Amino acid sequence: MARTGRGLLAALRLGLATGLAVSFSALSAAAFDTKARAAYVLDAGTDTVLLEKNADVPLPPASMSKLMTLYVAFEALRDGRLSLDETLPVSEHAMSYGGSTMFLDTTDRVRVEDLLRGIIVLSGNDACAVIAEALSPDGTEAGFARYMTKRGQDLGMTASTFANSNGWPAAGHRMSVHDLAILAERLIEDFPEYYPLFAETSFEFDGRAPSNTRNRNPLLRLGIGADGLKTGHTEEAGYGLVGSAKQGDRRVIFVITGMESERARAEEAEALVNWSFRQFTKKTVAKQGDPIAEAEVWRGATGSVGLVPANDLEILLPSLTADTIEGEVVYSGPIEAPVKQGQRLAELVLQPEELPEVRLPLVAANDVPRGGFVVQVRTAAQVLIKRFLNGPEGAL
Repeated sequence: MARTGRGLLAALRLGLATGLAVSFSALSAAAFDTKARAAYVLDAGTDTVLLEKNADVPLPPASMSKLMTLYVAFEALRDGRLSLDETLPVSEHAMSYGGSTMFLDTTDRVRVEDLLRGIIVLSGNDACAVIAEALSPDGTEAGFARYMTKRGQDLGMTASTFANSNGWPAAGHRMSVHDLAILAERLIEDFPEYYPLFAETSFEFDGRAPSNTRNRNPLLRLGIGADGLKTGHTEEAGYGLVGSAKQGDRRVIFVITGMESERARAEEAEALVNWSFRQFTKKTVAKQGDPIAEAEVWRGATGSVGLVPANDLEILLPSLTADTIEGEVVYSGPIEAPVKQGQRLAELVLQPEELPEVRLPLVAANDVPRGGFVVQVRTAAQVLIKRFLNGPEGAL
């Protein structure tokens, strides 16, 4: 792995001359001291983790695990195995659930769209079971839970196991806050047509449950860009929330669990959203095509090639960041010709204070064809000279 000091100095001068933030010294953002048992905060656009606490510990997720049932249901809608206008029967098992429900009974046949809104807005345990039995490989909620576990693994949710469809307290029903954040991001990205359902503040199903019509997400009415996703509460889990908010072109996804009260959950969630947007800012490091550095080329018509971003390079930095941030260009080299314009060759590695390392791709600015006869002779001579001076290990 070669590090090109010449390229780094060129990038430094470029940054100072043009105002591009390529090599810097940053001020750190104050860390958020969360009261949650576990927490995870992600800036979705830059994939930057702003906060993690016990992030990968499997914990009882309560109703937040309903998000997995919804993901599987949305997949079924996309694949044509369900339709929004289709009606589903209610079994005695589904009707038997207590807690937060739609008050369904075995005489009902309920539209899938109403069941989805009942899960999202009303947190209906019974509605989850109806969906689960309809989509289960063996027609049972237990079979659906096994499928949820397998599908979750496919999505990268390695700390999640499901015993039911709704988060009802059960041995082995566990999710990590990291997994819940992965799931939230997938719901937002994979199903934009259904995601607006999470922002609905009320749903009056059939007028039969006037005491359960309002969305429990405490952030939806605050005007801070919150538009999802799901609350959860059991005695074992405490109070939790998987939330997301968008302000301008930035989206933040966060998960907290283990809060002591509904009020504490609401205050902590609002504080996290405000901290995420006020203390961090998305900044452009370099524009598409801007020269950043040069890489040495072996056996090429020219001895080097410019390194440029294929797209605008953006990273998240503390809002009080100064003009510069430490960075370097890294590549394996020298790079053997021929080189094609746009070929990925290197990375711009940045290390913001209090944030994870960021590695941004750099590509060739232009073609470098293989050199002709003179270049080949000169290259062979260089190899012989290095072998003579340094031994075989000194040859390229």
